[in-house]
Amino acid sequence: MSKFATVKTNNGINRSIAELFRQMLEKQVIKAVLIPAKQPSSQMVMQTLITNPNALDTIDPFAPVSAVSSAKSAAALTNRSSGEPIAAVMRNCEIRAFIELVKLHQGSTDDLIVIGTDCLGRYENREFLKLAGEQKELTTAFLAQAAGDKRYEKVVGAEITTACKSCLYPIPKRADVNLCIVGAKPGEAIWLEAQSEKGEEALGALGLETTDEVPAGRQKAVDKLIADNSAFREKNLAAFAKKTENIDGLSAILSSCINCYNCRVACPVCYCRECVFVTDTFRHDGEQYLKWSEKRGKIKVPTDTVFYHLTRMIHMSTLCVGCGQCSSACPNDIPLSELFATVADRTQKRFEYLPGRDLQEGQPLATFHTDEFNDVTGQVK
Repeated sequence: MSKFATVKTNNGINRSIAELFRQMLEKQVIKAVLIPAKQPSSQMVMQTLITNPNALDTIDPFAPVSAVSSAKSAAALTNRSSGEPIAAVMRNCEIRAFIELVKLHQGSTDDLIVIGTDCLGRYENREFLKLAGEQKELTTAFLAQAAGDKRYEKVVGAEITTACKSCLYPIPKRADVNLCIVGAKPGEAIWLEAQSEKGEEALGALGLETTDEVPAGRQKAVDKLIADNSAFREKNLAAFAKKTENIDGLSAILSSCINCYNCRVACPVCYCRECVFVTDTFRHDGEQYLKWSEKRGKIKVPTDTVFYHLTRMIHMSTLCVGCGQCSSACPNDIPLSELFATVADRTQKRFEYLPGRDLQEGQPLATFHTDEFNDVTGQVK
């Protein structure tokens, strides 16, 4: 059962959270913390590995931006154990992706304290930079607006990403400690939720009083957030599925793809050490292009764009966590997150698999079941 502790934030939410991590570093509960922080001479907030307690002044864990998924950063930090305890502050989509990378032996939870954050969504990177330049305390305004503070109704007018508006899992369930803001008044207090023994030990080291009772108003606010996101997702994906119900529709959506592979690089669960699309298999000579052109009369160059995305769908749609990083990375604004969400909805239901649900649950395409898909194979029990 989860345990909750209240943290007052009257001096500012970032300062209050910084104090918690300062204590954890000074008491040697952790050696370092990977946490979103403002960058020098910039408005951008990026994941930053901090070991010096005095360097926590720039942290901004609830900033509505995620330039890159933290899953790969956490995997890189833990793939070869340093033997030192590290905390990593991540959104739930990042935690879920990290769990899938751990299953693929590309990361480890052994020396890691996973700190989750309730997620109200993020802006695209360019939009965030624009807003941050106009609004001195953008995170404060964003959280206050989401909490229904009427003073901030028109402060932040931009839309969060489509992926975030469609997210069914904004609240972490597999963190050691979760920073809870949904249902809270972030300008006054937030809650810390210990979701594991490791999390309880961390709160104990901080000397925080805990209770088993869920804070008043939290569950109702969580249910509303998920219901709103679910309604948007259902409507949006139904419309998108109609656009891509045949190869012509799919080709139209992907017509501006330039094979930059940014989506592959940005995807936290695109896990191959070497991608077949950057090998000689897809390096064609002039003669091959001419043969294709002669056969069809004309060909689009680059040639392998639709095939590339179909291959990615087959390869990892069962692991897609819906983070939207693929769309954010695309230079031509192809709605890849909607495309992958539409496919992932079907493949994950078919395998009854939810990425990041359980570290012990085998991945569909890596686990063999003798009685799998009886309706397809015709096996008789």
